[in-house]
Amino acid sequence: MSERKIRCREIAAGDVEAVADLLTRGFPARPRSYWRDGLMRQAARAVPSGYPRYGYLLETASAIVGVLLLMYSETGSDADTRLTCNVASWYVEPEFRNQASLLSAIALKHKNVTYLNVTPAQQTWRILEAQGYKRYCNGLFFALPALSSGNGTIATIGPASAKPDDLSAGEFDLLQRHAAYGCLSLVNRVPQGAMPFVLAPFRMRQGRIGLPAMQLIYCRSVDDFVASAGAIGRFLLRRGKPLVIIDSNGRIPGLAGIYSQARGQKYFRGPNPPRLGDLADTEFALYGI
Repeated sequence: MSERKIRCREIAAGDVEAVADLLTRGFPARPRSYWRDGLMRQAARAVPSGYPRYGYLLETASAIVGVLLLMYSETGSDADTRLTCNVASWYVEPEFRNQASLLSAIALKHKNVTYLNVTPAQQTWRILEAQGYKRYCNGLFFALPALSSGNGTIATIGPASAKPDDLSAGEFDLLQRHAAYGCLSLVNRVPQGAMPFVLAPFRMRQGRIGLPAMQLIYCRSVDDFVASAGAIGRFLLRRGKPLVIIDSNGRIPGLAGIYSQARGQKYFRGPNPPRLGDLADTEFALYGI
């Protein structure tokens, strides 16, 4: 292979350190530990058979010059299995940008997969739409759940917790898995049953002051969060987290807060439109916010 010849291939375990180096150059606001820790989480998680663990890279004879991270997930039953792939963190060295389409072409080849782009830069929106993506989330709702109604008993689920009887095996595995990623996994017990939630730490930057908040990563439905908002809000407030950020297409009835379209737009492409309130196993959970 000549120095300038380039090829696209799947990222292997032995590429992780070099991929972390490349992403650190491409996204200098993120420390190298951010990328390496996230890649290690990708290394340890279950991945549907036949699909890449990390994603794809571009390489020359002497170096990795491009990368596209992919996070595949499988949900549903054997009779109704759904495959989702979070497409994230694309970077190609400037002198090889004319070859960058190789990455997207190979990444989007599966017709049965629903692809998500949950952190698109505004300048890429038209490109995504040209590739067949559709927007499913227009903005974010910044909720102050402690000001809302909703009671219950909050319990946390950790990586070593025992399975409670009122959670399915699938949801308990999701809560444990995300707790191991560093997320906050909760169960609110109300007379109607147990309601599971996953939240991830999020620091809102406003000038030089960071406002502590949590991003809603998983719930069965946003209505469940509204019904539990008061209990969750008081639990979080005691831990110095007054805000919860929720994907939304407008104001959320029953929650005190503000809706904004300044950020938070999300896109999908494929057979199964995603729902709001479910960012499980995406870059928000595996890499952090």
